[in-house]
Amino acid sequence: MSYHSSDENEKLTGSQIVIEALKREGTEVVFGYPGGAIMNVYDEIYKQDHFQHILTKHEQAAVHAADAYARSSGKVGVAIVTSGPGFTNAVTGLATAYTDSIPMVVISGQVPTAVIGTDAFQEIDAVGISRSCTKHNFLVNDISELTRVLKIAFHIARTGRPGPVHIDLPKDVSADLTHFNYDQEFDLPTYKPTVKGNIRQIKAALKHISEKKRPLLYIGGGAVLSNCSDEIREFAHHTGIPVVETLMARGVMRSDDDLLFGMLGMHGEYAANMAMSQTDMIIALGARFDDRVTGRLDVFAKKAHVVHVDIDPASIAKIVKPNYPIVGDLKVVMGQMLEHLKDFDFNDYKPWVEKLAEYQKEEPLKYFEDSDRLKPQWAIQRVGELLGDEALICTDVGQHQMWTAQFYPFNYPRQWMTSGGLGTMGVGLPYAMGAKRANPEKTVVNFTGDGSIMMNIQEIITCTQYNLPHINIILNNNYLGMVRQWQTRFYEDRLSETNLEIQADFIKLAESMGGVGYTVHTKEEFDKALQDAVDSNKVAMIEVIIDRREEVLPMVPNGHALDDMLLLEDKGEK
Repeated sequence: MSYHSSDENEKLTGSQIVIEALKREGTEVVFGYPGGAIMNVYDEIYKQDHFQHILTKHEQAAVHAADAYARSSGKVGVAIVTSGPGFTNAVTGLATAYTDSIPMVVISGQVPTAVIGTDAFQEIDAVGISRSCTKHNFLVNDISELTRVLKIAFHIARTGRPGPVHIDLPKDVSADLTHFNYDQEFDLPTYKPTVKGNIRQIKAALKHISEKKRPLLYIGGGAVLSNCSDEIREFAHHTGIPVVETLMARGVMRSDDDLLFGMLGMHGEYAANMAMSQTDMIIALGARFDDRVTGRLDVFAKKAHVVHVDIDPASIAKIVKPNYPIVGDLKVVMGQMLEHLKDFDFNDYKPWVEKLAEYQKEEPLKYFEDSDRLKPQWAIQRVGELLGDEALICTDVGQHQMWTAQFYPFNYPRQWMTSGGLGTMGVGLPYAMGAKRANPEKTVVNFTGDGSIMMNIQEIITCTQYNLPHINIILNNNYLGMVRQWQTRFYEDRLSETNLEIQADFIKLAESMGGVGYTVHTKEEFDKALQDAVDSNKVAMIEVIIDRREEVLPMVPNGHALDDMLLLEDKGEK
């Protein structure tokens, strides 16, 4: 069904306007869950054929799936939920996307305008709740505003620093009639993101960089969001400046690039953390100096001047004061930088790169082989060897997340979906669902833990229903592993409520919802299970029984400097 706006006398209901707006925005899929306050919209969803609707089993999973769809495709993700508990279930997904700057539009139903504020059935102050975890939000009190709100919502979500936008739609507004004209332009005088960088500031920064001896490219998630991996790789190789990545930037540089010294931060590589500690010029590109990156802030990179490029002026000087603040879209600014590289003679940075290579050789990422159990790091590396660039990688949050960031060979942006800023357990399976829907030709793998997987495990049946096969690799240590690691190291091994003594039979659970499952104990069993899972074209669970006390190292303890790391002892390491 299509609604035409050419007839000036034609009027559409609010629900029809929602459907038509989604069509005009090129929406391919909507994740959601119906209910009373949003029922008018779902009635129109039933009639339309513009996009697929995927009914999840929980609203949190719907928003996470829309989030991963956006992360992996670069498009705006869309989710629709009902009022009250439908919306409160969605808040975790909004906050997760907001913290990582993911473009989404989430539409929630609301009770009729006449009873807002009366504690009506399934009423909640959705805009009040979402204000702190969305880029912008709207309560549509008048049908005449709906078209404008929808168009602005998509514009705000995808431009500037991306983020989720929430629209709260009262039931009576979804039934009211008005004229529809999506072609009308709407001016937003207070929202005009700066795209081009200040050229004088860019030239001054380049001049200063060219004169330094130990500059360092510090790459953040903004590099992925702005699609400027090619420009950053060109800049690095033209200048010879070494690179470190944050958790959110994995894949911006190829994993085998000689200029890449890995991920930095709390569980970063030794060479990367030493690079940041010894650099004399930080070139921060789409990064925000998160506390998990800086460590003890008062001694962070004390020898360094700072160039900070970001689309969001509020992120610049928020934590670390830069010498050269440059506001602009990173892809555009990197283009400007590349254009003016020829105007400067850069120092020879080979001695600096060689020094970092020595650090890398001195203390590489490593793990101890174990004759009794598979190592989680080995399983992650093995998937990289067998699937490599073919696979999109999702994770939940915990030890498995950090091991994956450390050991998987990421080679291109948007290959990696994880909750960075909020650290949301339970995202992995819905992320795999959204990533598979956006990239049906790819093999999607979710590395998860026995704690995280239980938080949205009901979505296996959603993936079965909508033919969204992927592979969940459960690194099972019968603990909430990362919390256990902290309890062991910093709470005298008082394991308060982290011991997962009784567990589900993950294999039977997968099979009961139309999937396949495997428990593996050896390398040969793992290889066979992975191949069988790929061939099955079903939702798969591969349970890997790992050492209960395996730890994520290196580690920078809270309150310590970035170069003050806990390292793995040298005893027959891999």
